[in-house]
Amino acid sequence: MFEHELDRAMAQATVPIVEEQIGFWWERRHTRESIAWLPNSGSSRIALLPLRDGNCGWTEFPDDSNLLEAGNFGRESDVKCNNILEAMGNTPLIRLNRVTKGLPAEIYVKADYLNPGGSVKDRIGVWMIDEAERKGLLKPGGTIIEGTSGNTGVGLALVAAVRGYKVVFTITDKQSREKIDLLKAFGAEVIVCPTAVEPEDPHSYYSVAKKLAREIPNAFYPNQYENPMNPEAHYRTTGPEIWKDSDGKITHFICGMGTGGTISGAGRFLKEQNPQVKIIGVDPVGSLYYEYAKSGKIGKARTYVVEGIGEDIFPGTMDFKIVDDVLQVSDEECFVWARRLAKREGIFTGGSGGGCISVALRLAKDCKQDDLIVALLPDTGSRYLSKIFNDGWMREHGYADSEVTLTAADVIRVKYQNGKTRNPITVGPNQTVFHALSIMQQQDISQLPVFEGDESIGTVFEDQILNLALQGKELRKLIVREVMGAAMPQVPSNAPVERVTHILSHESPAVFVEMENGKLEVLTKFDLMDTIAGLVGQVR
Repeated sequence: MFEHELDRAMAQATVPIVEEQIGFWWERRHTRESIAWLPNSGSSRIALLPLRDGNCGWTEFPDDSNLLEAGNFGRESDVKCNNILEAMGNTPLIRLNRVTKGLPAEIYVKADYLNPGGSVKDRIGVWMIDEAERKGLLKPGGTIIEGTSGNTGVGLALVAAVRGYKVVFTITDKQSREKIDLLKAFGAEVIVCPTAVEPEDPHSYYSVAKKLAREIPNAFYPNQYENPMNPEAHYRTTGPEIWKDSDGKITHFICGMGTGGTISGAGRFLKEQNPQVKIIGVDPVGSLYYEYAKSGKIGKARTYVVEGIGEDIFPGTMDFKIVDDVLQVSDEECFVWARRLAKREGIFTGGSGGGCISVALRLAKDCKQDDLIVALLPDTGSRYLSKIFNDGWMREHGYADSEVTLTAADVIRVKYQNGKTRNPITVGPNQTVFHALSIMQQQDISQLPVFEGDESIGTVFEDQILNLALQGKELRKLIVREVMGAAMPQVPSNAPVERVTHILSHESPAVFVEMENGKLEVLTKFDLMDTIAGLVGQVR
């Protein structure tokens, strides 16, 4: 219909029409802000737009400044879409209220989890496939193959469902069960690959996707990590929407860093409108981005739990020149703030969105009263019902989400107030096992940390030594280094009590707490039981 109406409009138009501009309009026909600017005599220009009554219309504007306002030309309140792909984009900016009390700046969220596929990745799915079709890289009946953390897969699966393609996705084993089941619901074949391997490993989800694309006939591998349509989609849609809906008042754009497409594309558009807009990246502890942004060095990636942000590679779609700063977030703050956002604002997003909120609140404390922060929420919380929004899963992994937040430092403080602390009792690795047993009996303790200098290198346990004695071992001739086990777990002083409790219940009978002065304190189950009830009463 659009092509027919466009031909009719071109025939009726009294101004010259440039084919390249019409081509750009035609590529964007599936959006609700399809605009083609046509040259006109004088300084004004003509905007050609699709109308919802089945016709094409045009209106005259004096300059480019009204481009975004033109997007509303001819739009009716009862938007009708020819297919689900036309419903993508134009997600709202929503102001946060309860979680921002007392902060000088306003914080809005770009609620891209309201896209039909539940995430920001819906946008790039259409753009990458449109480009592949235009170039002849994807033919009718073909197969789309992609490595995904889940959301890009859903976006591609929507396009495949509408246009009749087959889809095969590779995904890591850390992704939620909901994501895998959702991809299968759209008819995709899903291959689960290990997380804890190098990107070049033949079993990584990157490598498996590339291998399948080579082996399956008539297959297309969009490769969101290198595909220029990834950032281009956000330059053409996400960025303009944010600028328009904030009335050009945005001062900070906060966005998670995964493939880099969203922050690079939307950030580039916002910088072009106002170079003073700060583009802030959010990166989980363990990802490569933070260290590279701060020092220019490429560190070693470590495993993290939050999904959809962070990388162990440097994608071609990530443009660091656009980014003003990168701030780190822990898994815990991502999950806790996702849960709090649901309970306090009614906004249901995943862990990466929670990380963006944590950073936004952190930055807002130092902002001015007229600053306007926009944080992107990339996906819906419904993807994580078995993880982030499952109380049992949160407790099992030691993540705290409590109105009364108690930390390991709080417990240590009460121990000091009650006069129940003492310097850690330790043993050296080259002392005898008999000596270690003697210390335990004298001090009435069941485990003893092994220190070499100032470093904790192991632990010996009373029952372990008794078993050695029953086996006839000569305890006076054995040295501690020969029999010691792993060092006690160590947590920072701000670790929530829930995390300490999980460690004491599942991993070790004691845990070291690293205080801010660098000193190590020991906590046991008895310490928690002895102090926790009083602490809760004090905090309440």
